[in-house]
Order: sequence, then structure tokens, then C-alpha cells
Amino acid sequence: MFLIDLLLLPILLFLFFSILILPFQFAFYSLINIITIPGQLIKIAINKKLRQNHALEHSTINVLEREFGYRKLAGYATEQGFFIQGKVHPAHLENAAIIGLQRLQRGENHLAIHNRCGTSMLAANFVAAVIFIVLLWQTGMFNFFNIIVAIILSQFVGPLAGRILQRFITTSAQVKDMDIIGVEYNSRNFIGIFGMSFPQTPNKIFCQDTKK
Repeated sequence: MFLIDLLLLPILLFLFFSILILPFQFAFYSLINIITIPGQLIKIAINKKLRQNHALEHSTINVLEREFGYRKLAGYATEQGFFIQGKVHPAHLENAAIIGLQRLQRGENHLAIHNRCGTSMLAANFVAAVIFIVLLWQTGMFNFFNIIVAIILSQFVGPLAGRILQRFITTSAQVKDMDIIGVEYNSRNFIGIFGMSFPQTPNKIFCQDTKK
């Protein structure tokens, strides 16, 4: 019994101090988010090529999920194209990229929006940070209530704010002058037991686009 009490004491002290400093940590990260997130969004907003490729990435994932039945895919855009991460057959990806581009060119702008986009997470983090700082300003108290309210409200407001940010800031469905010119995927092997080499399923595919 004594041994259990001896081990339990450090755990309880750790939990106590963690709980004690958590509001201060949340306040610190809230300030960091308020300062850095607008800069990240502005960097994307002023880069038309990146916004176009971001829209193409979303449209491709939407087509893969809705028409080819894939799940749990992710991706990110660059100025040269975009990456799709997940186990996707290269032929399916290329077809989905072409279909997604054509549908955007026909005016189906909703395909440029995706619910799991990182923009939505940025929006949720920013909303939580703003709400927490406002509550802190109004109450002058570092407590769990402010953290809980900020997190709950951000879960409601964040997804809507994320879709708005995608629509007007981080994507551009104006892709009429673009074309898919190729697909690249990794097919590297990994070394298993006893030094034997096994083929690795491609999990990252890069689609390039260019002006016609």
C-alpha cells in the first residue's frame, strides 16, 4: 500500500501542475495562432497558381472519393502541381484529376471545397484563439471554462469559416487555362527482415498542370 501511495504522489503532482499551467499554455498558443495564421492565409491568397492547384487538389480528391470509392485521402498543393497522399491506383488518380479539372472548367466550383482541408483546421484554431483571448480580456481569468467555451464554439464556427476561407482565399476555381500534363508516383522498395526488399505501395502521387 505504501508503495502504491509513493508512486501515486508524483503522478498526482504532475497532473496538478499540468492542469494549473494549461490555461497559460492555451493563452500562449492562442497568441501565436492569432499572429501567424493570418500570415499563412495571406501567403496563399496572393499566390494565384497555388490557389488554382489547391482547387485542383480538392476536386481530384472529391472525385476519387465520390466516384472511385476511396477514403481517408489527403493532399497538398504547390506552385508546380499537387500531391495526393494515400493508396491510390495511378490510373484512377490521373482520371480523377482530369475529370476534376474538366468539371471545374464547366463551373462546378463546389468541387474546389473539401471538408477535411487544412484551411478548416486553421480556421478552427484561429476562432478558438480569438474567443479565448476575448474571454480572457473580458473576465481577466485563466481558467478551464474559457478554454472549454473557446474549443466548443470553434467546433461550430470553424468548419463554416474554413469553407468560406477556401471559397474566397485559399482556392481558385478559375482554371480554364490549365491542363493536366502528367502523373508521377513513388514505387520505392523498403527493406524488411533479413535485408529482403519488398515493393512499397505507392502512397504519394504528383500531378502537374500547366497553361494550355
